[in-house]
Amino acid sequence: MNTPIFRQTIRIGCASGFWGDSEAGAAQLVASGKIDYLVFDFLAEITMSLLARARAKSPDAGYAPDFVRIMADLAPEIQRQGIRVVANAGGVNPSACAVALRLRLEALGISMRIAVVDGDDLSGQIETLRAEGLREMFTGEALPEHVLSANAYLGAQPIAAALSQGADIVITGRVVDSAVTLGPLVHEFGWSWTDWDKLACGSLAGHVIECGTQCTGGLFTDWEQVPGWDNMGFPIVECDALGQHFVVTKPAGTGGLVTPATVAEQIVYEIADPACYELPDVRADFSHVQLRQEGPGRVHVSGARGHVAPERYKASLTYSQGWRLLGTLMIGGHQAVPKAWRVGESILMRVQRMMGQRQWPDFSQTSLEVLGAESTYGPHARRQDNREVVLKIAAKHAQREALELLAKEIAPSATSMAQGITGFAAGRPSPSPVVRLFSCLIDPSRLKQRVCLDGQDIGFVPLPVGGVASVKSHEFGNLPHVDKTAGLGPTVVLPLLRIAHARSGDKGDSSNIGVVARSPAAYGFLCFWLTPERVHRYFEHLVLGQVFRYPLPGFHALNFVMTQALGGGGVASLRYDPQGKALAQMLLDMEVEVPAHVLETVN
Repeated sequence: MNTPIFRQTIRIGCASGFWGDSEAGAAQLVASGKIDYLVFDFLAEITMSLLARARAKSPDAGYAPDFVRIMADLAPEIQRQGIRVVANAGGVNPSACAVALRLRLEALGISMRIAVVDGDDLSGQIETLRAEGLREMFTGEALPEHVLSANAYLGAQPIAAALSQGADIVITGRVVDSAVTLGPLVHEFGWSWTDWDKLACGSLAGHVIECGTQCTGGLFTDWEQVPGWDNMGFPIVECDALGQHFVVTKPAGTGGLVTPATVAEQIVYEIADPACYELPDVRADFSHVQLRQEGPGRVHVSGARGHVAPERYKASLTYSQGWRLLGTLMIGGHQAVPKAWRVGESILMRVQRMMGQRQWPDFSQTSLEVLGAESTYGPHARRQDNREVVLKIAAKHAQREALELLAKEIAPSATSMAQGITGFAAGRPSPSPVVRLFSCLIDPSRLKQRVCLDGQDIGFVPLPVGGVASVKSHEFGNLPHVDKTAGLGPTVVLPLLRIAHARSGDKGDSSNIGVVARSPAAYGFLCFWLTPERVHRYFEHLVLGQVFRYPLPGFHALNFVMTQALGGGGVASLRYDPQGKALAQMLLDMEVEVPAHVLETVN
């Protein structure tokens, strides 16, 4: 499957962190990135359900059409430079994506070899899995009815196989995000599928760049330090054959910022236990990763370790569970905040009375938030006197008609309730399906992984490498950084932001917040002071489940995983922030009593 080593170093640029990312990324990397590989990450769990619905309407749909358009525009230069491309743009229909791209290239007179990786689709096995009693891996719930999509996360093996057979472009369905980077590395350097440390290093490289500019200054806590938001540099990793380290950088002359802090924030993004980050190809340990500034716009990353790959693959199923509606109004003037609350409550009461007259059941869930009054902060809110706020009103119901009624009754508030109501320019909101996530583990033998090159099956057979491994997070009591006397001596009360930066993300209904200390001394203090219990109390108005804490002493970070934290998460949630994107900012506003000697170590 692997080819002999013919290069000692390769450069991989990532042009997309999600379906809908800026189309400027690919053009920038091709024009000035000096890259060997161009990779794209388009897929998320909810994206798969959207693509599945598109394919149900048309057998030729179900992939990311943006990819075909981008590739058609850049293909002449990509071919001239000899850049190879790997993308999970295939969604639930990678073959159709390949056909569409081939037709566009042929129209341009360009010949490129296109490979398709599939076999991740489990939709044909739903009833078998149901009969076998498949359970959700976190909640233990049974497999639901009305499954919209069902896909296992494939690894990098089929991608490497496609490249070894000469593919110029590899289009995949659902693969783990980092696989689009790991596949080229294994192919180019001839790594074994049991070189666990190398696979972990390559997977970390993929994890760092998989969200596009999020590692080059995008979403950075210290946003005011980041120049050039209008021309953000998309990320590039420089990797060598030894597989012990890599360098994160970006094209010269672009905006953004590449520092240990920006890279650290991305490493902690959307992970759980950093000592056991389970991927199809390896169990990776990122907890002792080291970050070092190597020069302007260059960060050296080392210290990833690997263990035997998991025995089973993770799979994500999505299913429908009724309907939801979310609408907004702007309310201005004196006492805008109490006016907004009364308007929202009155609209809901009116519609509930009308539904009762129709003998419809009540809403299964409702949600009001007054944006501008810090209602999402719960008991930590400080502003209640704003003269301009946005009311968010949302509800769930089994019947679409009930939510269409709610949509109709929002606008009449402008003539029957408070003065200062506006914001109807976009028209009535429309009900949308509630899509929930069901995560489970699947035996790889269930999957018929396949690689086709220019329409011909190459006979790919994955190498079984999974096994049992005893891996757990490092105990805090064994960490030299923990300062159990940090609370002694003079102290200063200030926001957590002053001694740390942070990044939050989501996985289903769970949210994680990675907190990165601004100095080793600050890390020692935080290990002592910032406990899971303290974080849970701070977010108790939002978090219904448990809070877990994991250390990353290599770059002085703590990762907090909060379960049942997002009101269902994704499009199943009625919250204005259903993915927890603002939770890190909330935590950084927590007041901390910091020892003066710790504060002196922070720049």
